[in-house]
Amino acid sequence: MGRFKFTETGIDGLTVIDIEPFGDSRGYFMETYNREDFVKAGLDMNFVQNNESKSTRGVLRGLHFQKKFPQGKLVRCVEGKVFDVAVDLRPGSKTFGKWYGVILSESNFREFYIPEGFAHGFYVLTDVAKFEYQVTNLYHPEDEGSIFWNDPKIGIDWPIIEGTQPLLSDKDMKNPLLDEIEF
Repeated sequence: MGRFKFTETGIDGLTVIDIEPFGDSRGYFMETYNREDFVKAGLDMNFVQNNESKSTRGVLRGLHFQKKFPQGKLVRCVEGKVFDVAVDLRPGSKTFGKWYGVILSESNFREFYIPEGFAHGFYVLTDVAKFEYQVTNLYHPEDEGSIFWNDPKIGIDWPIIEGTQPLLSDKDMKNPLLDEIEF
């Protein structure tokens, strides 16, 4: 049985997961997912794809989502440190447009479960960050959606490194505001 602590965020389904690794002088071992433990915590999902990205300090990826084929994501940072964010885009949700952010790092062993119907993004706080995520639906490039990272209506409090601007992809620089998207 895994050693997981599941913490609700105040946004339905959005969950922070802390893991206690088994360690000794040789290093550590840990489970990052155990279906039985997750189901007991109310997180009953099936993963169909694993992804990994590598980014440098100041990179901001997001805010991305899939429209007709939404993905639940179990994310973690395996090298470095990121500020990870999810925004509720579920029509009719009492927390629609609300966001939650959490620090994920190689040293805190924390994971973040983001259910279907959320936009997701992260900002890199260290020289390099490797980021892994398991998803509940295959990626469909024609189904991409996105929101501008600094939409004032959402009001994410990004921990931008002082004196810098986030490094964005050309595509993310042109993302629409939340009010410009039809759901």
